[in-house]
Amino acid sequence: MGSAVTTKKKCCKSRPRCKKCPVVWKRLEAEDLAERLGKREYRPLGPVPKKVLKDVRR
Repeated sequence: MGSAVTTKKKCCKSRPRCKKCPVVWKRLEAEDLAERLGKREYRPLGPVPKKVLKDVRR
């Protein structure tokens, strides 16, 4: 398990999305790779594979 990540307040919608974007972490949560701790805090449930991170940042 990794440490908690605080996302940005608002998504800037640039491509590819940054690693602190709330949309990226919501997609990781949907794939069971992260858990939500609070409104803007997420914790990865292990190492996130590069391919998956690239896909969710699309």
